[in-house]
Amino acid sequence: MSDNERLLSVIENYLALAELPAEPELLYAPIGYSLAGGGKRLRPMLLLLACGIFSDDVQQALPAAAAVEVFHNFTLLHDDIMDNAALRRGKPSVHAKWGRNVAILSGDAMLIWAYRLLAGVPAVALPRVLETFNGMALEVCEGQQYDMDFESRPKVSVVEYLHMIEQKTSVLLAGSVVIGAMLGGASDEDCRKLRNFAIELGLAFQLQDDLLDSYGDERLGKAIGGDILEGKKTYLMITAMSRADDATREELRRLLADATMLPAEKIGAVKSIYDRLDVPRLTEQQIGLRFERALGILSTLSVGAARTESMREYAAGLMGRKK
Repeated sequence: MSDNERLLSVIENYLALAELPAEPELLYAPIGYSLAGGGKRLRPMLLLLACGIFSDDVQQALPAAAAVEVFHNFTLLHDDIMDNAALRRGKPSVHAKWGRNVAILSGDAMLIWAYRLLAGVPAVALPRVLETFNGMALEVCEGQQYDMDFESRPKVSVVEYLHMIEQKTSVLLAGSVVIGAMLGGASDEDCRKLRNFAIELGLAFQLQDDLLDSYGDERLGKAIGGDILEGKKTYLMITAMSRADDATREELRRLLADATMLPAEKIGAVKSIYDRLDVPRLTEQQIGLRFERALGILSTLSVGAARTESMREYAAGLMGRKK
């Protein structure tokens, strides 16, 4: 078992030991269901790895690691309500299983529980950690609002999309690594650098998710082409719209609006346009650029290269790359 696998096991055990009240069952059962649903535990892993860059005592950061994971799952629970998503990680979403009202209230309880967990960090660090956590939480809400706004807008630029996913995805990663670094005793400068590292890594991660939705395979746990069928404004779609001539742009709009086409036919037709416009390669290029920027930032920290090795290894694994 690698060091990172052991760290993941520590996180899983810590979350498993968190005792939720048995009653009222309809409030707490959905929380346990959400947290038992799997997932990469990406945010708590990044938090503990960031702490470990500057300190050999990562146990002190476990309450904060659990807090960011509970907060992340709270956002997913409410996102599923807003998106009317019936599935989450291959299982019925909380609102599909228990109903909308239960999901809203259980989500509220998860948010409060995240703050209760956060209160377990060392008292001397709590004011700075809390300030970072609050800023992160608010930015995530702003990103979600931008995402919803984009649904009704006829045109969204690549720059606007990148800003949205930075707030919706990257800032939660950034908040996690900064909190971990703070708890490890990092300087303000190193915290700033690690925030930038996480922003770039988060952008690479989300762009890769966009790409895999259309060009991955169903072993990822979701059907391929879902973003196309939903007409979502992903990086691929926005890039295609920006590169297409008027006729091709109109063809894309027609395809997305056609409710009579078979799903596989629609996905194939849209992907054919993506291929013609070189969208997959351009997306891969952007992913690679962001990932290399992230790794480059790690090299500028005020610690030896050996201290960042676990973070490099984790980031590379996350992106399916070699270091």
